Amino acid sequence: ARRVRHTQIMMMADELLHRGGTELTELAQSELTGQILGAAFEVHTVLGPGLLESVYQQALGRELQLQGLPFSSQVHVPLQYKGGTLDTSLRLDLLVAEQVIVEIKSIAALEDIHHAQLLTYLRLTGMQVGLLINFNVVSLKLGIKRVINTPRTSANSVPPR
Repeated sequence: ARRVRHTQIMMMADELLHRGGTELTELAQSELTGQILGAAFEVHTVLGPGLLESVYQQALGRELQLQGLPFSSQVHVPLQYKGGTLDTSLRLDLLVAEQVIVEIKSIAALEDIHHAQLLTYLRLTGMQVGLLINFNVVSLKLGIKRVINTPRTSANSVPPR
């Protein structure tokens, strides 16, 4: 039964990854995000909705560890602004395999600002993909957003003066 459930989880993760028509260019990165989503589905299946964000972060970390995926929690990223380093930093919930930023929420509903926050984190770190996961939903499928950092010309990419 566990093997069937894992297969179902991976199929749902794959479906979520390719929803919206945006394909990841690197197969390894796609497989990694699929594994992260599989771990998130397992955490949600075991714990259900309604707990604090910190609980889901620790549980997802444990599940990633059990799967043998390298990750760091509460990663502080120094911020640069116009040629100087600020006295504050970004704090990423999880950084998996030095490739995927995972932002964890336990809220009534994801808002546009949460997507914007993760996109800003991706742009400031130069990373390509992030996962926004809201565990406070009946079906985790409804709480997952994949965010891709695509190159663009903006104030973020203008060199400091």
